[in-house]
Amino acid sequence: MTSVVIFLVGLTFAAVLAILVFYIFFYRKRRTTHHDSKDIESSGFRPEDGVQKEDLVIFQGGENLTICDILDAPGEVIGKSNYGTLYKALLQRCNAVRLLRFLRPVCVTGAEEMVDVIRMIGEIRHPNLVPLVGSYTGPRGEKLLVHPFYAHGNLTQFIRDGNGECYKWTTIYRISFSIAKGLEYLHTGLEKPMIHGNLKSKNILLDRNYEPYISDFGLHLLLNPTAAQEMLEASAAQGYKAPELIKMKDASEETDIYSLGVIMLELLSRKEPINEHPTPDEDFYLPNFMRSAVLGHRISDLYHPAILVSNSRGEGAMVREECVLKFFQLAMSCCSPSPTLRPNIKQVLWKLEEIVK
Repeated sequence: MTSVVIFLVGLTFAAVLAILVFYIFFYRKRRTTHHDSKDIESSGFRPEDGVQKEDLVIFQGGENLTICDILDAPGEVIGKSNYGTLYKALLQRCNAVRLLRFLRPVCVTGAEEMVDVIRMIGEIRHPNLVPLVGSYTGPRGEKLLVHPFYAHGNLTQFIRDGNGECYKWTTIYRISFSIAKGLEYLHTGLEKPMIHGNLKSKNILLDRNYEPYISDFGLHLLLNPTAAQEMLEASAAQGYKAPELIKMKDASEETDIYSLGVIMLELLSRKEPINEHPTPDEDFYLPNFMRSAVLGHRISDLYHPAILVSNSRGEGAMVREECVLKFFQLAMSCCSPSPTLRPNIKQVLWKLEEIVK
């Protein structure tokens, strides 16, 4: 009888122990899965167990990043598109603010192609390009790209907000020159030239000294053909698409130069690339409007008059109008309807240097 009792007690203990082990394992697995599926501001991450392994690729500047840092970061949505969402996120462990770009799984290209493009973009470093410091791939194929955050917003905001700096010739010139230097590196400084494909003032970020940094370069290479074409259509709707460009896959150095010209005209005139409410004698597109202004001898429409008045140290009482007009002519040549008539990026830089000699 005693041996039977001992046997039953042992059997009961073993059963309880097995249940306890199962509970701990199952609970921890659920907790881990729930933790890894956290997103920033509920961006829609809902990984399923065992679908795909998580991965974090680190590049220069992101050596201290961890998956937990990225997924646990409180974030603020600062931009949305059909293919993703931008977040201003605080990485709490290192108390650093980063820019996180979430790419929707349905919009990205194949996994093998993406790995190669991510590594190529992650290795690019230039003083006027926004670096990629990390790339996270989630269990369902969701992608988060990690970049530095630039507190002074983008060039569109700078131009539209009417900050006093936007009227200074030296600031306009320096921003344009620096953007051109960044684009030159993409076009000529790499083993294989990289086309930006989506250059516009919203993709030019500024630091506290109004130094520009080009973002989104090569992003279209991470998207599938449908999403990439949607990016091109958005660019067209905003007035930055070269007239000959029909498919995003055909983006070229010449189409990037066209977009650069539009940005230069924006800086000079403070007008929008597309006029949504034109008068009967105005053109819809900024380059066309400028051509009409030249033909009509409306010189006052070519640039904001405040640019000619100096308000920065080191300049004379008046900025030479000749410099401003040469800058305008260069911008217009970049926006030539014929791609063969546009200067290449090295010629743009050479002509910018000639303007201030």
